[in-house]
This record gives sequence, structure tokens and C-alpha cells, in this order.
Amino acid sequence: MAARGHVQDPNDRRLRPIYDYLDNGNNKMAIQQADKLLKKHKDLHCAKVLKAIGLQRTGKQDEAFSLAQEVATLEPTDDNSLQALTILYREMHHPELVTKLYEAAVKKVPLSEEYHSHLFMAYARVGEYKKMQQAGMALYKIVPKNPYYFWSVMSLVMQAISAQDEKLAQTMFLPLAERMVEKMVKEEKIEAEAEVQLYFMILERLGKCVEALDVVRGPLGEKLTSELRSRENKCMMMYQRLQLWPECNALSYKLLLKNPDDWQFYLSYFDSLFHLMDKSWSQPEEGEHCVEGPVQTTVTEAVKFVVDRMEEQDKKESRPLRGPYLACLELIHRLRQRGCPDEKELGDPLELMVQFFGKFGDKPCCITDLKIYLHLLPPEQRSQFKKRLGELVPLGEAGEDGFGFPGDTKALQRHLCVCQLSRALGLQHALDTEGKLRLITELKAHYHHGLQFGDENMLWQCLGVLEEGLSFSPSNAQFKLLLLLLFCRLGAFQPVVDLYSSLDAKHVQHDTIGYLLTRYAGSLGQFAAASQSCNFSLRFFHSNQKDTSEYIIQAYKYGAFEKIPEFIAFRTRLNQSLHFAQVRTERMLLDLYTEADVTLSLEESVKAMGVCPEEDDIPWDNMRDNRDLTVLVSWDPKDRELTEEHRRLSLEEESVWLKVRSLTLRLLASLALLGHAPSPRNSDKTNENGISAKSSTLQTLLSQLDQTLETAAQITEKQTQYPFLGPPSSRLASALSSGSCITSGSFLFPHADLCPSLPSSLSPLRPEMLSRCKGEVLEMKDGRLTTRPSLLETLVFFVETVCVVLWVASYSASVLRPLKSSLQKKKKKKKDSSSAMPVVLCGFQEWTGSLQGVVTQALDHVKGQEASLTALKLAALTLEEGYSQTQVGSVQSSYLGSLQELGDLLRKRADSLKSLKI
Repeated sequence: MAARGHVQDPNDRRLRPIYDYLDNGNNKMAIQQADKLLKKHKDLHCAKVLKAIGLQRTGKQDEAFSLAQEVATLEPTDDNSLQALTILYREMHHPELVTKLYEAAVKKVPLSEEYHSHLFMAYARVGEYKKMQQAGMALYKIVPKNPYYFWSVMSLVMQAISAQDEKLAQTMFLPLAERMVEKMVKEEKIEAEAEVQLYFMILERLGKCVEALDVVRGPLGEKLTSELRSRENKCMMMYQRLQLWPECNALSYKLLLKNPDDWQFYLSYFDSLFHLMDKSWSQPEEGEHCVEGPVQTTVTEAVKFVVDRMEEQDKKESRPLRGPYLACLELIHRLRQRGCPDEKELGDPLELMVQFFGKFGDKPCCITDLKIYLHLLPPEQRSQFKKRLGELVPLGEAGEDGFGFPGDTKALQRHLCVCQLSRALGLQHALDTEGKLRLITELKAHYHHGLQFGDENMLWQCLGVLEEGLSFSPSNAQFKLLLLLLFCRLGAFQPVVDLYSSLDAKHVQHDTIGYLLTRYAGSLGQFAAASQSCNFSLRFFHSNQKDTSEYIIQAYKYGAFEKIPEFIAFRTRLNQSLHFAQVRTERMLLDLYTEADVTLSLEESVKAMGVCPEEDDIPWDNMRDNRDLTVLVSWDPKDRELTEEHRRLSLEEESVWLKVRSLTLRLLASLALLGHAPSPRNSDKTNENGISAKSSTLQTLLSQLDQTLETAAQITEKQTQYPFLGPPSSRLASALSSGSCITSGSFLFPHADLCPSLPSSLSPLRPEMLSRCKGEVLEMKDGRLTTRPSLLETLVFFVETVCVVLWVASYSASVLRPLKSSLQKKKKKKKDSSSAMPVVLCGFQEWTGSLQGVVTQALDHVKGQEASLTALKLAALTLEEGYSQTQVGSVQSSYLGSLQELGDLLRKRADSLKSLKI
């Protein structure tokens, strides 16, 4: 609650205790205090609303909403009631009701600047751009201030941006916005930079680049002062769009003379130079070349310009700038692309890169600067290049192990850069096994020395090195990310949650790097941790809806109009995020598998989630892959780096897996909502009125699942291998190989027609599914550990399938119970106790019996694995050198935790199965 101002009337004093209780989170006392006040002052509307806020925060949403509507129907105009209702509706996620509040208030108090302003902001929260435009103009008529006028103009621009019909935007909304601004320009009423920015935005969207350029270069452009070189950047943008290459070239040249380290202007300088050369542009005989100054049109001039900039830096006593040296390499790259012999005038790329390393090798940026130009070196020069760089790294005398070490941090950084460049050139990959092992030993020795300044066995050694590194550098994000990756590959999810939490991911990072956690969240059997992992991301996505509206409102208040479309685009990007759809679907499935028919029935669980089988709310056609697949820094050569094809295949694979999981969720919801079988008396009528429609939905979803699984099989046949530091492979292949998807589908399929005789055709749960789970997850032989994390993932799929089969069995029982009851009544009437039980009933009982047998076997297997892991804790003390006891313990503990959670869930399902009778 906002802090209250000075007391204006007695009501403020009376309400103060309620505000204090709400601010302190004491909602029950706030409700009691509000009740006391309402007994004395029945017409104190704000007290009712504050009571409603207390009720809302204690989980009594319906009662709170009812109380709020009582006040809202009275159309209050006091500020306290309106603000309290606004807070309540926001907490209830009903921002559209705030607009109705202030519409009524504005009608009653038509000259209130405050209420008109609140109405505009209320429309902004729900994206009612047309009403925003009208509210803005109404506000300007009451109080003629420029910001209000331009709120209306910006709302027109937003109507254009959000319009489905681009023609409508270009012929109506934007021209009207342009005329509104032109009116203010003619009347000389433009006051602020934000107003000029908005005018420029409108002209840019209309494609009127000449007019936009005139605005920037004219008197209005003088107001563009908040950003460094804002005016020049906008001019450059318009020159490029209008293809005014002489002006673009001259402006770049002029700006580079002032700041020879501004990389964007080197790129525009080279672009414009080659465009002018391609068009054979010649300088005019008389007058200036162009409005921006002299133009350079030949390679010779460009070479001289770059060389002069380099020579200027060489003469400086202070530290030189990197821009000119990199510009030289960039120009060589471009000239080589064009087959131009003038590149030789700039020098040998090898010598230039060695020179660059000599000047900047002790800076971390050196590797990223040079990496993009390594292709300029022919293969035969790569070893020579490494040798030349090595000569510039001052290492001490070699010790007993044959390695020399740097004497200070600068030498350490140079040595690190040489190692990174060596890897990027492919020289490390070209080594034989013995050479690679020696390199590993050398790098480990260098790492241990550097600390003074600040086969599967190898995997365990990596964990040990990273653990040691993290103990010395507890804030190193790359160490944490690599540990997270290795633990996930080992199937140990328990330590991963803490590692991810320690990264302290902020805001949009939950969307860009959250996949590192959630990919393995549900697949390794740690359901509690998986739920927590999904919550990390879901909290961000849900708060985004509310937060973005507030950002938009602040942008209007402070005139940052150009940011408003960016905020809208950002919200859209998150709403269409692949990761958002994944975590939402996985969280709901996780809740069903762990809670449905345990704390709530399947039907109640589905209703609480609000899942509608007929509706697919995932934006498949507009799906956005926001994952940062390069968050793990790689120094691999180009042929081993992540490619666009890898990205495309990963997105395709993840989308198909999401489709499988989404259809599974909707199928389970459809099964839950089928309800109990109709009684014989009105079965035909019920079929006509809805059961047949539900059956049709089930059949449609099953058909879609079948098609999706065919697509999935085609994808897995490709057996795509991603780089180790690239995207993790989806669960698609393991799901298909486990038989989980096919088995679940086959169990659901017989119920699509809702025929009571069909449950007898159900085959037992396939024994081969359980056999695929068998084996040792962690095994020790000859002092070495071997892990098989895939067994955990297969076991998770098996448990999920058991849940599905149990729900199908539960539904089958509900269908068969009336049949059995009817038969028993007939027997009593005929007094015939010798008649045999129908095949369908006997078959169901046999089937549930066999299912119980498979689940019991699975429980025995899990218990055996738990016993093996417990015994292995003592045996692990005899492991050979190279294993970190801490990390081995973490993996063992994680495996044991996974098995215990899977065992607990299986026991709950076994109990449900025993109680299943018809």
C-alpha cells in the first residue's frame, strides 16, 4: 500500500490503522478493524474496499470480489476508494475493471485532471489504444499541456503498430498522427526532445526518410541531446535507408576523425566506400562534395585513412585504441572478398595480428577481437602464428614437469589468450591422444599456478577441477554453468538447483537460460526440485504481464515514446516463448503425476488447472525460441561451433516434444472430464447431449498424438549430434525408446468410443518397459565409477505410464460398476447364483491383477537400486585417484533421492490400484 499523505479529513484518520495492518501483512486484523469501522460508518466505501483487499490476500477471492462490486456499482468518486479498488483489481488480475471505475468517475467529475489521467493509464494497462487517444485529447482540452497532447499522438502510433491491416496503418493512423504533430510544429509549440523523437518515429514508419532527415538536420534536431551523438546516428540511419552513400561516407569519415575507436562508423565507412565504388560515383567539379564534407571513393584513400589512424595510435604515449588496428583487418577481409590486390598495401594479416597481440594480448577482449579474423590465416601459417604469439608470452624457466609459468597477471592473460587462439585454430583438436593428455596436464598445472594471482574418468576429473576452481572463484558464472551441465549429463539433479540459484539469474535470464535447468527438471525423478525449477521461470513470466503495463505507463509519463513499442514487443516475445510453453505444460503434468488421485481426484486437479481439452493455447505459428544457446563460452574452431542448422533442428525437436507433452496433458484432461458412465435409463439422451462430443474430442486428440509421434520418429532417426556446449537434446528420443508415448496412447485409445465392453481388450502393461529400466545406475569396477543416467529417465517415463494406466483403469471401473450392479440385481430376482461372471468383468480383474504384479516388480527394482547405492557409499572410499569424494557423494545422494521419490510415487499408485474395485 502506498504511504498516506497528511490527514485531509476525519476519514483518513479512521482508515489509517487499516492501511497500517495491510502494509504490515496483518490481513486478519485489517479485516477486523474494517468491520469495526463499518459498524459505526456504514457508508464509508473505502473501508469496504480495504476489507476486500484483506479478504483477497487471505484467499477469499469470491467474497472479496463481491464486496468490491458492491462499492463499484455505487460509482465512487473519492480518491481513497478509487485507489483502493485499483489496487484490489490489479491483485485480482482484472485491470479492465479499473477502466470502468474511472469512466464513471470522469462522468461525475468531468474537469478533474487527476481522474482523466488515471483513466488514460487504466486504458494503457489493457492496451485500449483508441480509447487512450480519446482520453488523451479530452485531457488536453481540460489542461492544455504538451505531454497530454502527445499521449494522444502516441496512442495513434500504437494503433498503427497493432493494426492487423498494414494499409490502414499507413493510410489512416500514421498520417493522422503526422498531421497532429505538424500542427504543433507550425504553431511552434514543440517543447521537449521526446516530442521530436516521436515526430521522427512517425516519419520513419511512414517511410518519409527525406522529411525525417530534414527534421533531424533542422532546428528541431537541436533538441536531440539526451544521448551521445543521437543526431548523427539518426542522420546515418536515414542516409543508409535513402542510399545517400556520399553523405554516409563523409559523415563516417568526419566522426572517425573525432573518435577513431567507434566501430559502428568504421563499418558504415567501408559499406559506403564500396557502394560508391560499385556505382562509379565521381566527385562534382565545383562546390562541396556533399553537405557532410569530403567524400572518399577509392581503396587507396581508405587504405591511407586506416594506416594514418594506426600510425596516430603508434605515436601515442598513452595506451592505444583497438579500433584502427581491427579496422585494418576488417578492410583486408573485405578487399579479399572482392578479390582486390590492394590488400597487400595494408600488410600481412599474420604480422598485423601478432602486432595486435603485442599491444592488447593482456586484455580478455583480445581473443574475441582476433577470433573473427583467424580465417585470414592460411592453414600452413597457423602453427607459425601460435609460435610467434608464444614468443610474446614471458614464461619462467621450465620446472621438473617441463612447464614454464607466467610471472604476473598480464603474462597469465597472454598465455590464456594463446591457448584460446590455439584451440580456435583447431591445433588442439589435431593432437593425438597422448598429445591431448599432455595438454590437459599442462593446462591444469597452469591453472593451479595461476591461483596465486586470483573417457568417463575424465568427466569426474572435470568435476574435481571445476569444484576446486569454484572454491577459489565463487562468483565465476562459467564454472557454475559447466558444473551444472556436467551434473545434468550425469543425471544428478540435486546439486543443480543450488548451482542455478547461485547464478542469481535476473529477469529475462529466466527465459534465456532457464532451459539449462528445466530440461532436466522432470526427467530425473526429483519431482520436488523439478517443481521448484519450473516455479523459477513461471514466476517471471506471470509477473511480466503486470510489470510490462507499468513500464508502458512510466514511458508515457516521462515521454519515452520510442520505448513503448519496444515494451509491447518484449511482452509479445515472452508470451510466445517456447520456454514459457514448456515450463507451463511440464508443471501441470508434474502436478498431475504427483498429486492427482493422491490429494485430489484427477477431475478436480484438471478443473483447478483450468485445462480445456478442446483448446490449444500454445502459439505454434508464432513460437519464439528465446534460448541463449551460447551462454557457455566456447573456444572451439569454426567447424565445431554451433551452427544455424543446429539451432533450427533443436527448435524443431523441442517443438515436437512440446506438442507430445501438450497433447498428453489435453488427453488426460479429456479423460478426466468424461465423467462417470451414464445410467442405463438415460444413456441415450446423455450421449446425445455431450458424452459423444467428449468422445469425439478424445479421438481427435489421439489422432493428433499419433501424427506427432510419426513426426517424432522421423526426427529421432536423424540422430542429430549437437556440440557439447550447445543445446541439450530433448527428451524425444528417450521417450520413444522407452515405449512410454506409444503405451500411454494405446491405453487411452480403447476409451475413445466409451463402450463398456472395451476395457476387457486392454493388454497388460508391457513387461519390456520395466526391463528397459533395469540395470545399475551407478556401478564401481576396479576402482572406477560407471554411470547410466538414462536408466533414471526411462524409469521416470515408466512411472508416468503407470499413472496414465491407473487413471484409465479408474475410468474403466466407473464404467463397469453399473454393469456389475445391474447383473447382481438380475441374479437376485432370478435367484440364480450359478450363472458365470461376464467376460468383460473377469478380464478387467485379471488385467488389474497383472498391473499390480508389474508395479510390485518395479518397486522391488527401486528398493534394490536404493540398497546398491547405499552400499556403494562405503565402497567409494576405495576409488582410485582423480575422483572428488565431494562430487561422487553429490551424485550418489542425487541418485538415491531420485529413486526414493520415484519409489514413494509408485507406492502411492500401488495403494490406489489395490483400492480399485468394481
